[in-house]
Amino acid sequence: MVNHSMQSSSRNSRRWLLSLLVLLVIAGLCWKFWPAGSTHKEGGEKAQAGHTGRSGMMRPGFGGAGGPIPVRVAPAVTGDFPLYYKALGTVTALNTINVRSRVGGELVKIYFEEGQMVKAGDLLAEIDPRPYQNALLQAEGTLLQNQAQLKNAQVDVERYRGLYKEDSIAKQTLDTAEALVGQYLGTVKTNQAAVNDAKLNLEFTKIRAPIAGRVGLRQLDVGNLVAANDTTFLAVITQTQPISVAFTLPENSLETVLARYRSGAKLPAEAWDRGDTKLQATGVLQSLDNQIDVTTGTLKFKARYENRDQSLFPNQFVNVHLLADTLKGVVLAPSAAIQFGTNGTFVYALDGDKKVTIRQLKIGASDGENTVITEGLAAGDRVVLEGTDRLKEGSEVEVVNDSKDVPTTPTEHLQGKSAATAPDAAVTDKAKKGA
Repeated sequence: MVNHSMQSSSRNSRRWLLSLLVLLVIAGLCWKFWPAGSTHKEGGEKAQAGHTGRSGMMRPGFGGAGGPIPVRVAPAVTGDFPLYYKALGTVTALNTINVRSRVGGELVKIYFEEGQMVKAGDLLAEIDPRPYQNALLQAEGTLLQNQAQLKNAQVDVERYRGLYKEDSIAKQTLDTAEALVGQYLGTVKTNQAAVNDAKLNLEFTKIRAPIAGRVGLRQLDVGNLVAANDTTFLAVITQTQPISVAFTLPENSLETVLARYRSGAKLPAEAWDRGDTKLQATGVLQSLDNQIDVTTGTLKFKARYENRDQSLFPNQFVNVHLLADTLKGVVLAPSAAIQFGTNGTFVYALDGDKKVTIRQLKIGASDGENTVITEGLAAGDRVVLEGTDRLKEGSEVEVVNDSKDVPTTPTEHLQGKSAATAPDAAVTDKAKKGA
């Protein structure tokens, strides 16, 4: 009986706790939502007209539906616009030489350090010369022997000619002596060629640099037996001064470049690092291929660089900025002001000081900061940079510019980095990077 009473008391306590918890939850919800609803009823029109905070109050400085919209503006300007084409390039040495021995023997000396710059004719290594010195002595000995026989035969001919004039010998004896002289002359020439060949082989035991350039890592050590024209080369020499960069441009971007190149103009070509953040070298367009690659629709070009500071290495990837042309006296607008819609490209331009109007545009090349405007704007027209998301035709605005909003011309901007690109070249460059 006592146990039953204790269980009943425990159930009643749980019910009271559950009921109290439910009441607390309901009170919390009422406290949370009641002020928002009240504010909405009191200021419904304000909440619909403008941006409101949690309490339903208007955010200062941005106005309601009837107030002016704050915007930042900048003027369109007239200036010169450098037109750059961008492309990925590969640094290539003008000459690459695999240094091999032209004679066989033991490698006895190495005179170069790995990575050393050498000039044409510098001594790189030496093969044991003693066998070739002996071969030269043998060839010279044979030559001397046959020269002596030739001299004796010539003396006999002179003697036989005198006897023949006195009718003391037959004509056949003189003819035989003259033929023997011709035979010895041929033998002496053969011996002389053997001497020259022996001298050449002796000279080949000294391996010299055929070109000026940088020597790579050596592949053979002193003491190795080397065969003539062996597949294993001693080292590789790459000519790095000057050096070239190979790159491609799409065929729809060739008209301006080819016209300037064929006119004899020296088109500047800048080589930037792989991250496109640091200028490494400045050169000129040197040559182009004679056919377009049908698989990629591109034409190959080569630019030449003096590379005096050795900033470019063979097989290095670089970003090439080719200055194809400079557009003189064009209208330029900040790229941030240009909008894209269903009816094409447009900007919001100030109509007076308080209203904006939509201007349809035709645009040209862009460098990211500025865009060439071919139609739709004139120099001095002010366009909206920020605040365009709430604008429409005829919207009232409030200009809130500061001194930092003065735009830079492309020439000023490109003193730090040349980045102006034609649209087609820029798209091709992005596609290559994605590939």
